[in-house]
Amino acid sequence: MLPAAYAVLNLEAVQHNLAKVRQYAPQAKVMAIMKANAYGHGLLRIAEQLPNADAFAVARLDEGIILRKAGFTQRIVILGGFTCKEELDQLLLLDLDVVIHNFDQILILNNNIVQRSLNVWLKCDTGMNRLGFKSTEINKAYQLLTTCPMVRQPINLMTHLANADNREDDKTLKQIRTFKQMTGHFSGECSIANSAGILGWHESLTNWVRPGIMLYGISPFSELTGHQLGLRPVMSLHSRLIATKNLEKGETVGYASRWICETPTRFGVVAIGYGDGYPRYAKTGTPVLVNGQRVPLIGRVSMDMITVDLASQPQAKAGDPVELWGNELPVEEIANCADTIPYTLLCGITQRVQIVEQNPLIV
Repeated sequence: MLPAAYAVLNLEAVQHNLAKVRQYAPQAKVMAIMKANAYGHGLLRIAEQLPNADAFAVARLDEGIILRKAGFTQRIVILGGFTCKEELDQLLLLDLDVVIHNFDQILILNNNIVQRSLNVWLKCDTGMNRLGFKSTEINKAYQLLTTCPMVRQPINLMTHLANADNREDDKTLKQIRTFKQMTGHFSGECSIANSAGILGWHESLTNWVRPGIMLYGISPFSELTGHQLGLRPVMSLHSRLIATKNLEKGETVGYASRWICETPTRFGVVAIGYGDGYPRYAKTGTPVLVNGQRVPLIGRVSMDMITVDLASQPQAKAGDPVELWGNELPVEEIANCADTIPYTLLCGITQRVQIVEQNPLIV
């Protein structure tokens, strides 16, 4: 028996979305972004669905270790790099690629000469202003890496787009031009495009693309859904009604009495809340599917429950199915209603939500 709150993962959708990446960037190699437990979908589970990805990328070393020790042989890129010799030793031992974004890392490389070598990605800061070398630093960093015996040649080059999800913002084109100016005289393969770059900025397509959110069927653009871009959502979130009640005019629902009944109303209680990862700040009116039909959220989201207006469903009863997001109710829409982004919802699913794998290839 399924618990009150559960998430269904359509694993075939992962492969469909990877194929869509290749349609948008047919000449590029694909570095599948798997950070944050594969955006809340399960690191190893999603990696198993991507045998044709040319590489995986994760934010932190421990994620890369998990993938390599699980037997995945693809190149695995550690986007956050390393900060000490002990981490470098693990990178070398497991043959993991690493992003180099500051001179301290290069110093560690040069002070710890060993027999093994590794692939590095030299990160250029073209305007994100987080990690990476500025245009005034990049030549020095490149030269130091070319003379380091531990570094395999040629050196790979990358940058990260800050505003690619806004196709009206010309900063993306400026970043692309800056990257090409910084690296045009270097050899080595390049990577610029994230999901928004792949889908919206053809100029960002280079040797490698780095799809993240689009692999999970979600649009990086606030004005579009994944479905509108030809993607299929991997995750759907479900629960059920656990009670129905009637309210009289003037009665309130939930904490702080934020929602006041204007007319006699029948409402339902759904077994899900922010303790499961449903957004705490979802507004009144946020759509919820009860028996496949949209009804509005009313009142505040609490830890274990939400309440919905059942005026349009007089026959609804305890035990009836509820979908919070999925194929028929885009997570992008729910994120907009909660003044957040889909990434936070996918990554925010908690441990008490049971994961159910749905793979049509398995009978």
